[in-house]
Amino acid sequence: MFAILFSTLILFAGQKGGFMEFYDKYLNYPGFEFWKFLNLAIFVAVLVHLLRKPLSEKFKQKRDEIRAEIIRAAREKEEAMSRLTAAEARLAGLANEKESIIREAKTEAEAEVARLMASAEEEAGRLKSQSEIELMRLYQQAKSELRRFTAEESIRRAETKLKQRITPEIDNELVQSGVKAIGGMN
Repeated sequence: MFAILFSTLILFAGQKGGFMEFYDKYLNYPGFEFWKFLNLAIFVAVLVHLLRKPLSEKFKQKRDEIRAEIIRAAREKEEAMSRLTAAEARLAGLANEKESIIREAKTEAEAEVARLMASAEEEAGRLKSQSEIELMRLYQQAKSELRRFTAEESIRRAETKLKQRITPEIDNELVQSGVKAIGGMN
C-alpha cells in the first residue's frame, strides 16, 4: 500500500509544483524527516486498534468499581447521618439526665448535711457529758488534794508554832509526863 502511494507521489514528482517541490520546500528540512512522524502515526493507530478493546474493558471495569465505591460511600454517608442523628438525640437526652442527676445529687447532699449536723450535735452532746464527768472527777480529785494539802499545811504550821513555844524545860516536862502516862520506866 505504501509502495503504491510512494510510486504515485514519484510520478507527480517530476511536474513543476508537484510533490518533489512540496517535499523539498516543506518536508526536507534537516532533522525534520517526515517519514518518522508517519511511522509514529501508523504505530499509534495500530496500538489504538489493538488496545482499544482490552483498554475499554479495563476502563469499563474501573468505571463500574468507581460507581460501586460511590454507591457504597453514599450508603455509608446515610448510615453515618443516621448514627449522628441518634447521637444527637442521645445528647439531648443526656442533658435532661444530667439535670436530674444534679437535682438528685443536691438532694443527697442536703440529706448528708442534715445527717452530718445531727451526728455532730450528738457527738457534741456526748463530748459535753464526757467532759462534765471528767470535770467532776478532776474537781473531786482537786478537792481531795486540797484537803490533804490543807491538813498537811495545818499540821506543819501547828508544829512550827509548837516548836517556837516549847523550850527545853517544857520539852522535858512533856517527855516525863508521857513516860508516866505509859507506866513509867522499867
